Amino acid sequence: MATYLIRRLLIAIPSLLGISVILFTILALAPGDPFSEMATNPNVPPEVREALRASFGLNDPIMVRYLRWLSNMAQGDWGFSFASRINVDDLILQRLPTTLFVVGSSQILALCVALPVGIYAATRPYSVFDQIANTLAFVGFSLPTFFTGLLFILIFSVTLDWFPFVYRSDIAATGWRWYWEMFRQAIMPITVLGLFQAASYTRYVRSAVLDVIRLDYVTTARAKGLSERRVTIRHITRNALIPVVTLVALQMPAVFGGALVTEQIFRVPGIGSLLIDAILANDTPVIMSVTFVFSCLVVFFNLIADILYGWLDPRISFS
Repeated sequence: MATYLIRRLLIAIPSLLGISVILFTILALAPGDPFSEMATNPNVPPEVREALRASFGLNDPIMVRYLRWLSNMAQGDWGFSFASRINVDDLILQRLPTTLFVVGSSQILALCVALPVGIYAATRPYSVFDQIANTLAFVGFSLPTFFTGLLFILIFSVTLDWFPFVYRSDIAATGWRWYWEMFRQAIMPITVLGLFQAASYTRYVRSAVLDVIRLDYVTTARAKGLSERRVTIRHITRNALIPVVTLVALQMPAVFGGALVTEQIFRVPGIGSLLIDAILANDTPVIMSVTFVFSCLVVFFNLIADILYGWLDPRISFS
């Protein structure tokens, strides 16, 4: 296992370097820069603006700027945010835990809904439960998160007044009251993102279980007199989860993309709202760092998926 992990990490390094080159080149060629607003400000002389651009190396060739950025990243210097006036790494570390909490909790919710519903619907195909589950899955997958987010706000915040619709990081509470208020304001964004993913996962789980349930070894297990519960859990579900793990890992970019919209709707102070604010302010150091962090998270989750393959399927060897 250790050898496999080292090999995968070595493979991930050139992948992340290639991603960083593409991201940096696109941002460097995009119109606008952090000092573009100074061009319309008559109080800032042109020579001052050019001196600032030169001090930050914005007039250097793209390759020189990229190598400088890569060298600084390797030393732990992620740059300086022109909009927030603080270091980018400090800014990301302030926001990243909130995003990981919302995204991670939504994925747990999605799997807790999709696995039992998909498995139960597949073991009783074309039943009333299966038809209702399929209908709800299609509806949930068709509705975008910005629509369901606004719908949740209208119902549970405006009409019923159950949950706050603005996520606050400065809650004036201590002890268990603080934890309760943090959980209470995170319920709606987690539910919106989790149910959207659960709709997609439910269809895939159902399809994977239907493919496995017809195989010969499942028929043999039933012929041996094993209970239907044991056959479903030990012989069907475990093998059906292998393609589901692949789906969850490959869906992580889409999940973080959905988190961008969800964080904007509920004003969650996460890394997604940080990226939107940085794009609006042309804060390229923050944009580059946040997108690179997203890329690292995607590579990490794919590594977790490969490790889970070995646990789900003993035939897979990491040697």
